[in-house]
Amino acid sequence: MDIDFKEYQLRCQLRGHEDDVRGICVCGNAGIATSSRDRTVRLWSLDPSDERRYSESKILLGHTSFVGPLVWISPNEEYPDGGIVSGGMDTMVLVWDLKTGEKVQTLRGHQLQVTGLALDNGDIVSSSVDCTLRRWRKGQSLESWEAHKAPIQAVVKLPSGELVTGSSDTTLKLWRGSTCTRTFVGHTDTVRCLAVMSGLGILSASHDGSIRLWALSGEVLMEMVGHTSIVYSVDSHVSGLIVSSSEDCFAKIWKDGVCVQSIEHPGCVWDAKFLENGDIATACSDGVVRIWTVNQDKIADALEVELYFSQIAQHKISRKRVGGLKLEELPGLEALQIPGTSDGQTKVVREGDNGVAYAWNIREQKWDKIGEVVDGPDGGMKRPVLDGNEYDHVFDVDIGDGEPIRKLPYNRSDNPYDAADNWLLKENLPLSYREQVVAFILQNTGQKDFTLDPSFRDPYTGSSAYVPGQSSNKSASAKPTFKHVPKKGMLVFDVAQFDGILKKITEFNNNLLSDQEKKNLSLNEVEVSRLVAIVKILKDTSHYHSSKFAEVDIAMLLRLLKSWPVAMLFPVIDTLRMIVLHPDGATVLLQHAEAQNDLLLEMIKRVATNPSLPANLLTSVRVVTNLFKNSCYYNWLQKHRSEILDVYSSCSSSPNKNLQLSYATLILNYAVLLIEKKDQEGQSQVLSAALQIAEEENLEVDAKFRALVAIGSLMLEGLVKKIAIDFDVENIAKIAKASKETKIAEVGVDIELLTRQG
Repeated sequence: MDIDFKEYQLRCQLRGHEDDVRGICVCGNAGIATSSRDRTVRLWSLDPSDERRYSESKILLGHTSFVGPLVWISPNEEYPDGGIVSGGMDTMVLVWDLKTGEKVQTLRGHQLQVTGLALDNGDIVSSSVDCTLRRWRKGQSLESWEAHKAPIQAVVKLPSGELVTGSSDTTLKLWRGSTCTRTFVGHTDTVRCLAVMSGLGILSASHDGSIRLWALSGEVLMEMVGHTSIVYSVDSHVSGLIVSSSEDCFAKIWKDGVCVQSIEHPGCVWDAKFLENGDIATACSDGVVRIWTVNQDKIADALEVELYFSQIAQHKISRKRVGGLKLEELPGLEALQIPGTSDGQTKVVREGDNGVAYAWNIREQKWDKIGEVVDGPDGGMKRPVLDGNEYDHVFDVDIGDGEPIRKLPYNRSDNPYDAADNWLLKENLPLSYREQVVAFILQNTGQKDFTLDPSFRDPYTGSSAYVPGQSSNKSASAKPTFKHVPKKGMLVFDVAQFDGILKKITEFNNNLLSDQEKKNLSLNEVEVSRLVAIVKILKDTSHYHSSKFAEVDIAMLLRLLKSWPVAMLFPVIDTLRMIVLHPDGATVLLQHAEAQNDLLLEMIKRVATNPSLPANLLTSVRVVTNLFKNSCYYNWLQKHRSEILDVYSSCSSSPNKNLQLSYATLILNYAVLLIEKKDQEGQSQVLSAALQIAEEENLEVDAKFRALVAIGSLMLEGLVKKIAIDFDVENIAKIAKASKETKIAEVGVDIELLTRQG
């Protein structure tokens, strides 16, 4: 905990909404406005009888479906008490006069849900799931344009007058008028919310679970990771604090990129906003708005605090649901007396206050305990909404390995095979997952008696559909399904502090200039300007498809690798780390490296000399890891696999957490490549390295997870499965299963299942 940070405590709870509170708008001295799924907007003013509390002062009725974004119109001649603009699921933008509480404008034009609102010199700008931005003036639509190819989730106005949008296409876009001047690339899932951070840039909250702070140049200044599910909102205060809210039922407060407090709620937290005095308002799915304060004089009384904690406890109990069933509806342990029908068949039973999953072990004729089942947030009797549409079910699907949680929508009237196919195509996931997705849908919707027309043919394979639980014509038993293996695709390190890199290279260059013996190694003014040009290309990710590097620029960097003192190499190596992620940069670098007696391998060996410098090791292992992004390096990586892994073998026992994670990511990428190449010798070496990582005790969580995923993926391939078993992988799986980290325990289950497969 930061010693300069005072923890927020409950100030008051605002009750009145009859459903989820979706949005919050701070209305100057007038109070707070909130929007809800109950179709209302409510205004809350300070209670004159108790300065800690707010009381409901107005209810604004007019929307025909749930209300989302809100924006405050400061008092002016037209609205002497101020006004509110609201957007809804009903596609309308409504303008309200707070003096009368009446609706004064109805703005129609969007085709789908309105997701964001901003004021621009008297104009209203709205964003929508229909992919457009609209500008409204004096009640009329002035212009409209398609701003993204996917739903727009947020719009915010900068102090400079420009607009920024966030979209389900994972990008942010900067707009001058209706012209896009920059695209910000970095998030891996929907950008849900945007906020201005004064003097620094733009904050973005994403479904990928992260919050990012961007400079207007497109550079990522800071990434904040801590939420375990979708991040719905982000806001900043002049003090420098940041608040975020998430589906994981927490509001988190951040200082200098570090989470300094997590505030639990009895439901999903849809929105969180700072009041001008630094207090925080949160909007929760339980229909309650809560105000949090650091002011000791305004903390809620003991009875109110006790009520809040009882709500938290009750919510945790209510979330004990499995497959849509209440905990008390699950069978007890006596259900395990009935034998299973197929290997890997799962059954969930009630044990105390938990639902616990068991898998049938056909070889030993017993039920093996897998672990406690934890469901997603409970929606009560409400129909969940995804991308503006209501469904009978919206499931959280975790495909593992740090990938964001995916949302799988399903109506009971849907054909589960069609639903699975559509979802896999939408999420760009392998169609080989189809059977697992269908089984998941059937199990979690209780459709035990689902049957398909015998004439049905899989459109992708031409064969009859797989129906979970149906007897197979083949003699082989059903294959178990795995949560985190096999790993598909490569992982890279794609965030860089470019200004810091340039500053460090310039500092080292000035040191060389002042050293008469080494002055000849330094860069001249033209070369320094070329270095700035290289960084400019790397920052502009929106033009990676068309931008090119000059041959002399790459040659200059490689010259530095060969000639500069070892202690000065790490910022140069870090520049190469980003160049290999650029399509043209990767190609040009490979051509130069091959023409200079494999300069890349020479660099790797040079920086790993004993004693090695941690900064050199870290940046170089990340360069090699990023090479896996481009298939043109696959032969080189396979050819030098043994030398590369030997050079970095000490990283697994390093106390440096970043180095542990980088090395584990290198091992995982190698596993994916060598499985594809069916290289048994290479797989054996990578398996050995992964097992060594997994056995380390003081290991960073994600490093251990990636090593375990590599082990599971290699075992599933089969070429080195016996080697893994000989190295007592069962014990590694057993230890992993007992981990308090959910994903570690899950991949432990995957590995254990693999050891039992014939």
